[in-house]
Amino acid sequence: MSSIEATASISDFYAREFLRIQRNFESTGDGTASARERAGLVDGVVRMLYQSRIAAFPSEGFCLAALGGYGRRELFPYSDVDLLFLAEDSQLLSRLKDEVAAVSRDLWDSGLRVSNPCRSLAECGELRRDNLEFSIALLDCRHLEGDAQLFARLRERVVPHLVARDRADLVRRLVDLTEDRQGKHGNTIFHLEPNLKDAPGGLRDYHVARWLAVIFELDEAARWVAPEEVWPRPLGAEASSAFEFLAAARSFLHYRQGRDDNQLTYELQDEAAAAGAGIKPRSALPPEDWMRHYFRHARSIHRLLNALLESAAPPRASLYGLFQDWRSRVSTQEFSVVRGRVFLRQSAETYGSPAALLSMFEFCARHGFELSREAERCVTDALPLLNEAAIRFAGLWQAFRGILIGPYASQALDAMHRLGLLDALFPEFRAIDSLVVRDFYHRYTVDAHSLLTLENLDRLRLAKSAAALEGWEAKFSEILRELEQPELLYLALLFHDVGKGLMPGDHVRGSLEAVEQVFDRLALPAEDREAVRFLIRDHLIMSATLLRRDIFDAETVREFAEKIGTVERLKMLCLLTYADVRSVHPEALTPWKAEMLWQLYAASENYLTRSLDEERLRAGEQEEGFAARVLEKLRDSASPAELSAFLEGFPRRYLLTHSPEEVAAHFQMAQGLKQNPVQVRLKSRQNFFELTVLTRDRPFLFASLTGTLAAWGMNILKADAFANAAETVLDTFRFADLFRTLELNPSECERLERSVADVLTGRADLRELMRGRVESRPEPRAKVRVPTRVRFENPPSSRSDPSRVPRSTVLEVITHDRPGLLYQISSTLADLGLNIEIALIDTEGQKVFDVFYLSSRGAPLDAKLQAVVANTLLQKL
Repeated sequence: MSSIEATASISDFYAREFLRIQRNFESTGDGTASARERAGLVDGVVRMLYQSRIAAFPSEGFCLAALGGYGRRELFPYSDVDLLFLAEDSQLLSRLKDEVAAVSRDLWDSGLRVSNPCRSLAECGELRRDNLEFSIALLDCRHLEGDAQLFARLRERVVPHLVARDRADLVRRLVDLTEDRQGKHGNTIFHLEPNLKDAPGGLRDYHVARWLAVIFELDEAARWVAPEEVWPRPLGAEASSAFEFLAAARSFLHYRQGRDDNQLTYELQDEAAAAGAGIKPRSALPPEDWMRHYFRHARSIHRLLNALLESAAPPRASLYGLFQDWRSRVSTQEFSVVRGRVFLRQSAETYGSPAALLSMFEFCARHGFELSREAERCVTDALPLLNEAAIRFAGLWQAFRGILIGPYASQALDAMHRLGLLDALFPEFRAIDSLVVRDFYHRYTVDAHSLLTLENLDRLRLAKSAAALEGWEAKFSEILRELEQPELLYLALLFHDVGKGLMPGDHVRGSLEAVEQVFDRLALPAEDREAVRFLIRDHLIMSATLLRRDIFDAETVREFAEKIGTVERLKMLCLLTYADVRSVHPEALTPWKAEMLWQLYAASENYLTRSLDEERLRAGEQEEGFAARVLEKLRDSASPAELSAFLEGFPRRYLLTHSPEEVAAHFQMAQGLKQNPVQVRLKSRQNFFELTVLTRDRPFLFASLTGTLAAWGMNILKADAFANAAETVLDTFRFADLFRTLELNPSECERLERSVADVLTGRADLRELMRGRVESRPEPRAKVRVPTRVRFENPPSSRSDPSRVPRSTVLEVITHDRPGLLYQISSTLADLGLNIEIALIDTEGQKVFDVFYLSSRGAPLDAKLQAVVANTLLQKL
């Protein structure tokens, strides 16, 4: 048989056996068995090729070994095959280079992706800092064919000697690679579409934990061990169970995709859940429940790896002496501190009561330390004894309050949750353990989100100065320092979302019912209970107001402030909103949202702390002073009368939302209308672009602008529309450059300005522009289903001025986000003859909340017109 025929025969054999293994997996769902079977299959193929290509040569001094995942017999359906051609010396490798190349070529022809380094025994004993992966792969080496004694020298002498000699460098480099990889994934296990292999808590972290255990044992005991035997308990057992789940999930992905693709997309999460991957084959469960299993397992691996990494990290000598001096000052009769970890000075039995356990965490919350492994075992050993009677002791609130007021409260509470004490004391919190909100917006599980809200407050509390915070954070830090009872805010945040695990359809009500049990257990005073109830009941009201209402309208501020009632409650609600929004995902609290939150707080605090007469007087003085500052910016280019004529008719909101410099620039743009009927100005801000357009009012003006921005691929974040008595319209759009068109091509900024002007003057056809840009981009597939909803609200009349009748009706549209959506809505409203006075745009994942203040001929929309608008929008959207 020719070599070509032999290769074809082997290829057919491999393909048949691969399908057999796939059918077995589909029947059993056992990912580890599938990986072992494929490794065995590849063993057979490799050995056949070795026999046909190399066996005729003398085998002494030459062998073939499996490395990495293949060496562990952990070969997933489409994983690469790592081989090592090992020789006594480089001369022998040179003599066999043609045969080695033929084996590699035959493997590729058989459909296998192969990595096959050729090394001498001496080369394997060198730590190559530019190729650490090879030295790490040797930790999983396994003999396949050839000189067994040569392989034994590699495994029993060369690799152990390498580890003993270079352990510190090997571990440090492995830790660096791990930190770099985890950094690329945001240093968190929480991802909407995680990578099963490379994301924190994934299979690569599991392998790093294995390698660290092997390195420690080779160096300290000069023996090879199964890592699972030396991992700390119970972390090791939990991680092993997690591996079984991830192995099944990765096998499912590989078979489903037909390639080495480890990205768990939203669509594949649906399919994996329907197949019961990693749980029970062919037993479907909801995707959010399946992802709950995933996050619990990822958390287990992440915890094990962190424990091993901490053991591997040596203390920094330059700081250690200073730390020792500090340690002696913070150690107490109950606890000693070594390398930032708390050790127990008394017998474990002493810490068996809830009060004693909480004292450990109060110490951690006060100083920022973590418990030692010994102290953690003491906590977990005590948990079975904590029955309902034991945890209802008289001083529970005082002890728990000590943790909540500590500057490192979030760190201590996270440890309590990880060890099971938080759930034992408050079973209500167990309902949200690893609970997934699957809306393609909330990045973290509900328990992690709740603890992250406290971490974000701790960051404000721990800042040594305003310089340590971002500009807008310093304002919120100041509010936090002013709180009379910050522990109530922390308590409310801890339990504000537990209802999501108890009553998903109405999580606020579920949280309120659950927290009543917490109140009783803590014996919380009545007035404190009411404050926490308020925060939980209304924890969404401030974000809803600032994102979906005109917060610069006096009646909006009045209505909101009167719902809150007191300045102290306003402060707590503002901080809760700050922490809650910021903890949804890293980009949720944009600088613009933070500024709007502060503006709403400041306006409401102002309303609650002074009388209406003072407010009107100071407002008038402020507007006069504002006009004077604008004139200063304009210098001699404008008279007071000219500026007054420009400002005449603009709503007060215009002055509140623009600086004197901006108003001066707008005035100059208005002066330029005599030469050019459309004035356009584009500015790059820190996190977005701002487009300002000033022109005479005309039909479809707002829709034309939204359409032009959509045609350019811009994502509109916020829009304002103002008009003065002279029918000069000022439209401002803040938008994100999704494709970085303007950032990468600065000359495109001028072209965008020209495009806007051309559309508004009729020199360019908007429909043609959109056809060439929007329609050429395929609409992204929906990750979640968002039914379209349309709702109207008529703002109340002014209580301070009953003669002031509202000019507009609020329209709220909730629907699935898509390219050109704002243009679609605004053009529909324009077709109906409606005027858009304010547009507020907010997006949560793939759900969009568009709010429009609409008028028809200068008046609010009546019920009949509202019905027409709603029906038209529902038909088009």
